Amino acid sequence: MGAGRIAEAWRRCDVVVRDLPLALALAASSFVPAFHGKGTQIGEMATRPFDALAVLVVVLECLPVAVRRRWPALCLVLVSLGFTFDQVRGYHLVAGTALPIALLSAGAHLEFRRRTVMLVGSAAFVAFAFAVNRAGANERVDEYVTFYLALALIWGVGSWLRSTRAAEAERRLRVAEATRTAERTRIARELHDVVTHHVTAMVVQAEAARYLVAAPDRLDETLTTVTDTGRRAIADLRHLLDLLNPDHGTGTGDGGLGRAPSAGDLDALVEQTRRAGQPVEFTRVGEAAVAAGSAESVAFRVVQEALTNVLKYAHGSRAEVEVRYAGREITVEVGNDGSGSRAAAVGGSGRGLAGLSERVAALGGEFSADPRPGGGFLVRARIPSGGAS
Repeated sequence: MGAGRIAEAWRRCDVVVRDLPLALALAASSFVPAFHGKGTQIGEMATRPFDALAVLVVVLECLPVAVRRRWPALCLVLVSLGFTFDQVRGYHLVAGTALPIALLSAGAHLEFRRRTVMLVGSAAFVAFAFAVNRAGANERVDEYVTFYLALALIWGVGSWLRSTRAAEAERRLRVAEATRTAERTRIARELHDVVTHHVTAMVVQAEAARYLVAAPDRLDETLTTVTDTGRRAIADLRHLLDLLNPDHGTGTGDGGLGRAPSAGDLDALVEQTRRAGQPVEFTRVGEAAVAAGSAESVAFRVVQEALTNVLKYAHGSRAEVEVRYAGREITVEVGNDGSGSRAAAVGGSGRGLAGLSERVAALGGEFSADPRPGGGFLVRARIPSGGAS
C-alpha cells in the first residue's frame, strides 16, 4: 500500500517535476570522467578536454529536458543550441543524448505551428552543418543527410505518438458521450414507465369523477383511488431518484424502495387498472423461473405500458393480459378489442413502445405492437429468461 500511495502521489506531480530526474541523470552522467568524449561525434574533429565551458554546455543540453512536455519548442531550441556548441567545441558529451529526447518530445507534445517548427528546424540543421564543417569536422554530405534523416525519423515517431494519443482521447470521448446518451435514454425510459401509467390512471379516474357528483359513495371511492395512485406514483419516483442518487446502495437511501418491478407485481398492476374503470382479463400460465432476473422486470414493463395505452386510447374496451412462463422464456400478450373511447386530456409521445422494443431486444427477445384485423391492438413480447441478470 505504501508503494501504491507513493506511485499515486508521483503521478499527481507536475510534469516538470516528473521529467526533472531524467534531466539530472543526463547531466550527472556527463560529469563522469569515464564518459568524457563518449557522446555523439560529427565528423573527425578531435575531442576537447572537459573544461569550465563544458559545464555550461551540459547545463544547456540537459536541464531543458525537464520542460520537454510543458514547453517542447523551448526545450528543443535550447537543447539544439547546446548540442551545436558541444559539436563545434568538440566535447562530444553524453549530454548530446538529450537532442533525440527533445526532438521526440517536440513531435509528441507540440500542439501549434508544427510545420513552422519543421521548416525552421531544417534550416537550423543546414546552419549547424555549415558551422560544424567550418570548425573542422570534414563530414561528407551523405553523412549529414543520414544524420538529418535519423532526426526526421525521431520527429516522425513523436508525431505518431501524438496522433495515437489524440485518437485514443477521441475514442474515449466518443465512448463517454455514448455512455451519457445511453444513460439519458435509460433515465427517460424509466421516468416514462414510472410516471405514465400512474398519471394516466389518475387522469381517467378524475375525468370519471365529474359524473359521480350525484353518487357520493362512488365519488369518494374514485377520489380515494386517485389518492392511492398518486401515492404509488410518488413512491415509484422516489425509488427512481434513489437510484440516481450517488449514495444509492450505501444504506443512506430508503431501503423499502430498492426492489425493481417484476412479473410478481402484475396482480397489483392489473387491479390498479381495473380500479381506473378499465375491464381487464388476466391469465398467468406457469411459474417464473428462479433465475428469470431482469426478464421479469421487462415483462412487467410490457404489461404496464400496454395497459397504459389501453387507458389512453381505448378506455373501457375489453382488455386481455396473458403472461406465459415456458422453460427459459416469458411470453407476454396484451390486447384489446378497440371498442372503448379515447381518454380525454391524455397525450402520448410514442416513446413507450420504442423503449419496450429496446428493453426486449437487449435481452435477445422479440417485440411487436400491431393493430388487430378486427379492431383493437395487440402487444406481444417474447423475453428470454434463463440466466438473465
